Amino acid sequence: MAESVIQPPGSNTSPSTIPPWKHDGVSVIPSNTLDTNTPQTPGMTRAAAIDFARVGAQKLWAGTVTIHPDAKTGAHHHGHLESVIYVLKGRARMRWGQKLEFVAEAGPGDFIYVPPWVPHQEINASKDEELECVLMRSDGEAVAVNLDIEPVEKPESVKWVDRTHPE
Repeated sequence: MAESVIQPPGSNTSPSTIPPWKHDGVSVIPSNTLDTNTPQTPGMTRAAAIDFARVGAQKLWAGTVTIHPDAKTGAHHHGHLESVIYVLKGRARMRWGQKLEFVAEAGPGDFIYVPPWVPHQEINASKDEELECVLMRSDGEAVAVNLDIEPVEKPESVKWVDRTHPE
C-alpha cells in the first residue's frame, strides 16, 4: 500500500514532496516566552502565546491575562472579535453593557464568552489573590479598544441560560 502525503489545501508542493512540518507543524510555546508586547488595558496584563507573528495563526489569538488582587480593568471592547476566557485561578467578576449595567461572576474551571463589540470590564473579585485566566480570540490580531464609560453604581446580576438545554 502506497503511503499518502498529507498537504495543506492550496499547497504548491508536488505529491512526492513532504510539507515542511518540522517548523510549520505543531508549535509548543513555553510559558516563560509569552509576549506582553500586545494591546493592554489598564488593570490587567495580557501576554500572547499564539498569534500570527509568533506562530502564523490566521484565525485565532490565545494567551494569558492576569489581574492583580482587588484590581479592575478599564471598560473596553475587542471590535469584531469574539473572546473566550477560561478561569484558572481566582474569582472573575465581569461587567458589561453600554454603562456596564450587567454583572456575573466566574471561578476556576468556568468559561466566559464575550461577543464582538460588547463593552465590558474584568474585575478581580478577590482582595488577596491574583486572577489568572487563559484568553482566546477569533482572529490572529490583538484588538483592545479602551472606552470612557461612566458605569452604573449597582449593576444587575445576570444568570447564564443554556440555549441548548433550557430548564
